[in-house]
Amino acid sequence: MNLVVVSNRVSRASANEPMTGGLAAALLPVVEKSGAIWVGSSGRVRDGAQKEPFAEIEALGAGALAMLDLPAAHYGGYYEGFANSALWPALHSRTDLIRTCQDDYRSYREVNSFFARALLRFRKPDTAFWIQDYHFLALGAELRALGVTHPLGFFLHTPWPTRDIFGGVPHHRELVEAMLAYDLIGFQTEGDRDNFLSYVDGELSLDTTGGVVMSRYGASRCAVFPIGIDPAKFATHAAKAASHPDVSRLRRSLNGEKLAIGVDRVDYSKGLVNRIEAFDRMLELQPQLKRTVSLLQIATLSRGTIEAYGDLQNQLARLVSDVNGRHGEVDWTPIRYLNKGFSQTVLAGLYRTAQVGVVTPLHDGMNLVAKEYVAAQNPVDPGVLVLSKYAGAANELDTALLVNPHDIDGMARTIATALSMPLLERRMRWEAMMAKLRAGTIQDWFADFVDALGQAHVANDKLPVETLPVVESPVVWPVRSLGAEVSSRFH
Repeated sequence: MNLVVVSNRVSRASANEPMTGGLAAALLPVVEKSGAIWVGSSGRVRDGAQKEPFAEIEALGAGALAMLDLPAAHYGGYYEGFANSALWPALHSRTDLIRTCQDDYRSYREVNSFFARALLRFRKPDTAFWIQDYHFLALGAELRALGVTHPLGFFLHTPWPTRDIFGGVPHHRELVEAMLAYDLIGFQTEGDRDNFLSYVDGELSLDTTGGVVMSRYGASRCAVFPIGIDPAKFATHAAKAASHPDVSRLRRSLNGEKLAIGVDRVDYSKGLVNRIEAFDRMLELQPQLKRTVSLLQIATLSRGTIEAYGDLQNQLARLVSDVNGRHGEVDWTPIRYLNKGFSQTVLAGLYRTAQVGVVTPLHDGMNLVAKEYVAAQNPVDPGVLVLSKYAGAANELDTALLVNPHDIDGMARTIATALSMPLLERRMRWEAMMAKLRAGTIQDWFADFVDALGQAHVANDKLPVETLPVVESPVVWPVRSLGAEVSSRFH
C-alpha cells in the first residue's frame, strides 16, 4: 500500500528541536519509518495570481514531506475562522465560544477542495489516503467528487461531542454527510464514537448497526483507535536529558523542594486556569507546603489572533502574577510560568525531574503529555500522574490519580496527596500505566488503523450498489482560482 497521510501541518522537528503540537509529534516517527508521504501546509500562503510553484517536497526518513502553500484568500477563514472558531470549540463542548460566519465556512470548504485537487498528484493504483483531524471533515467527499475510488480513512484527534452540542455548528449536517465518504472513521474513545453514531442516527436517520453507517457513498466503519507514544524512545530521551543544561539548571534551582509540572498549549480546553487555582488553593489549605513545592507550567502560546485565546493568555498571566505575589518569598516562587516550547528530549528530562505530572484538561481527545510523563519516569523512583477524568488518556491510565478539573478543592487535595505518596504505591501505579503504554504504542496505532482501512475498503467494494441508501449530497462549493497551477514537482 502506498500511504498518503494528510494533516493541516507537517513537522520536520527532531528530538532536539521544539515540537509544534501533539498530532505532529505523534506522526513524525511513524512517517519516517513507514515510507508514507505526509502532506500538509507549509505555513505559507500564496496569492492566486502568483505563478511560481507553491509546494515543497523533501525526504523524511523512508518517507517524504509535501508542503503546500495555501490560498491567501481563504486561509484565515478556513483556519482561524471555521476550523478553530467553530469546530474546535464545538468539539470540546464549548458552543458558547463559537464565532463564525458564512464566509468562514465557504473558505473551509474551498481549502478542503484545494487539498483534494493537490492530492490527485500522489494517486497511484495502490494508494490509500489517511486524513487527520477536524480541519478536513469534508476532504473525503471532495476526493470522491473528483472520482477517487481509493481507500479513504479519517482519524479525529479531538473528542466528538454529544448530538445536541455538535448541532450548534453551522452546516453540521452537510459536514457529517461529507464525512461518510470515508471508508473508515477513527476515534480516540468509545464515547466519542458513540456520540458520532448517535448524531448520525438521530440527525440523518441512517442505520448504525455494528458501528457501520450506510450512506450514498457506501459503508463507513466507525471504530476506536487510541493513539499512543513510543514509550521506550521517550524513556531513553529522559535518561539522556539528565545532563542537558536546562534540566541541570532546573534541578539545581529546586534546592531540595519538590516539583509539579504541566505542559500545554494555551487553550481553553486544557483547564489551565483551574489548575493554577487548584495549586493556589493547595497552598491555602496546607500552608506547610509553602517553600517545599513549586509548579512549573510550560504554556506555549497558540492562536493568539483569536479573541478567546488572547483573553485566556492575559487571564493566565494575571492569575500567575497574583498567586506568586500572595504566596511567594524573596527566595521562592510558587509558579514558574514559561511561554516557550522545548524539544522532546528536554521535556522528557523535565518530566523525570518532577515528582508530580499535572494533566487536567476540561476535555481532551487523548492528551499525549500524560503518556509522555509516565514514560519519562525513573522506574526506581517514579513520579505520580494527576489526570483529568475528561482526558481520553484516563480510559487507559486508570491508576493515575483521576480528578474532576472543575472541582478546585478536590484537585488541590489530590496534588497534595501525590506529593506525599509512598514509594511502593508510586511504583505500583507507574508499572500498571507503563504496561498500558507498552501494549498500545504509536506504531501499533498506525499499523492497526492502516490494516483496518484496507479491510473496510475491501468490504465496501463488495457491497451491491442497489443496497446503498441515498442521502442529500453535501454542498460542494464552486471552485474558482484556487490552484490551477499545481507544482510539477508532485509528479
